[in-house]
Amino acid sequence: MADTTRLNGIIRAFEQGKPAYTAFAKLDTQNAIEMTDAPYDGIVFEMEHNPYDVTALGHALQYMLNRKSIAQSGSLAPSVTPIARIPANGVEMNQAFAKQVLDRGVYGVVWPHVATVAQAYNAVASCRYARPKNAPLYEPKGARGDGPATAARYWGLSQAEYYAKADVWPLVPHGELLVGLMCETPEAIENLDEILGNVPGIGFILIGEGDLSQALGFPRQYEHPEVLDAMRRIVDICKKHNVVVGNPHTTAKNHERLLQEGYRFLMSAPSRSYGVVGKARELAGY
Repeated sequence: MADTTRLNGIIRAFEQGKPAYTAFAKLDTQNAIEMTDAPYDGIVFEMEHNPYDVTALGHALQYMLNRKSIAQSGSLAPSVTPIARIPANGVEMNQAFAKQVLDRGVYGVVWPHVATVAQAYNAVASCRYARPKNAPLYEPKGARGDGPATAARYWGLSQAEYYAKADVWPLVPHGELLVGLMCETPEAIENLDEILGNVPGIGFILIGEGDLSQALGFPRQYEHPEVLDAMRRIVDICKKHNVVVGNPHTTAKNHERLLQEGYRFLMSAPSRSYGVVGKARELAGY
């Protein structure tokens, strides 16, 4: 009998009304082992600025498996949920990167530089399988190629069970895949209300502070008033549409402020954040 509990720990945190704590991860086996035992809901394998290597991703995913913890939990859910940031910017409309990381078994895809409705639609569609036109929740029309064997095995499911779960949340309530779009340009901010109002299936918006600060003329000045104002605009639009908003530079200094402002996908640098994350999770009732 397949496990019927929530497999994606990031989604689980969202559904419980809690923030999800995550961090970027490098594609090496020792790092994968260490991150699996860290106090995170999920990790994001970084393949935008680091090399795009699906073989290394597959190895890292395998090294995240801990048979003892799986047996003790009685659940197929990983202790830390792996997702991946791909190298394709939204404007490139490149579906192959999403297909390949999903086929390795990740539970979600983060798309950089998404700035228009068409780009957002493509991102969600790339993470969905095709279905009959009269099927419920048909849009965004699935464009993911069919090759589930490796991912199903990694999830611990039959292929039929994987098909049932491998869809995008929250559009599909039982879906286990997250589509994260990075909002990191003034154009993206201007179009964000239209994007969230017209493209279902977006799991979260992740603010790209680095690129956004560059585009505004204040490189990496994350506390500059104009950068903070632009970020507030993003948060307000996400709140309007009840879409999770994330911040990639969570620290002990700004953690409480980010929570108060409404951020629920909190990323930190793993080498210096275990204590912060552990304490935060304790206060959040984990």
